[in-house]
Amino acid sequence: MKPSGFRGATWGALFVLAASALWGTTGTAATFAPDVSPLAIGAAAMGFGGLLQAAIAARPMLAFSPSLRGNWATVALGALAVALYPLAFYSSMHLAGVAVGTVVSIGSAPLASAVVERVVDGRPFTRRWTVGAVLGVSGAVLLCLAEGLAEAGNSGAARATGSAWESSAGIALGLLAGLTYALYSWAAHRLISTGIPSRAVMGTVFGVGGLMLMPVLAATGAPFLASPQNLAVGAYMALVPMFAGYVLFGWGLARVRASTATTVSLAETVVAAALAVVVVGERLPALAWLGAALITGSLFVLTLPAPRPSRRLMAEVGR
Repeated sequence: MKPSGFRGATWGALFVLAASALWGTTGTAATFAPDVSPLAIGAAAMGFGGLLQAAIAARPMLAFSPSLRGNWATVALGALAVALYPLAFYSSMHLAGVAVGTVVSIGSAPLASAVVERVVDGRPFTRRWTVGAVLGVSGAVLLCLAEGLAEAGNSGAARATGSAWESSAGIALGLLAGLTYALYSWAAHRLISTGIPSRAVMGTVFGVGGLMLMPVLAATGAPFLASPQNLAVGAYMALVPMFAGYVLFGWGLARVRASTATTVSLAETVVAAALAVVVVGERLPALAWLGAALITGSLFVLTLPAPRPSRRLMAEVGR
């Protein structure tokens, strides 16, 4: 039985938080396959991850196929967003740098998601979400600035993150990634809200999106076969952050709004920064730790259950 009320929302946020922790490993994992293009990495990770989700959800997908066909437009929108997201996300990191690409992509998603919910569903911006989003996005911006300054100091201002054109293109692709992330989160949540189980929804949306990515992988994926290490990176990306991560994300979307889920997923930037320090050996300035603290604060705002009204207050309201 699915948890309800504040407790259900807390569990949903925790599922999304766990998924975000897995997603935060992708940038570090990709550094172990430098010869593989960002298009190939994105197509392999989300493509195979999506097909695996469809494979384990075949039975509920078949059982709810009439409902899924009845919502074909939402399914198609979500699947297209799933296919575009990894291509834009990994290309953004490649052009603008890991720090800037990740922060723009993940940091813009909560705002895009809230706007989509406002325009399509007419849902207001809640005070709790607004506080959490302001804290989280502010922290993400500080992380971006801190890591950008660190990169400039380490490699020289002339080199930094490449040419001005590459940086601008990377930021634009990051905004596209944030929009597509918001769109497939909204589409999946809307389908789940109609009564279709999260497994059937995620299997269908991500399965169709994974099929769309197969031609891209066929055209760009040859370097995965060049070495066992490249192949291991591809397998890890598909199985752990994409497959397991999006199973957890689906459970979360069944319990919280898409705008809340995309805001909680800002934790990905903190995990990515921590792994850069521990695994890659990067050093983060104090500004980055302040940004991480703000994001952590936003997670507390969004994941802790709201206080329940006292019995005395409820009695007074009932009079």
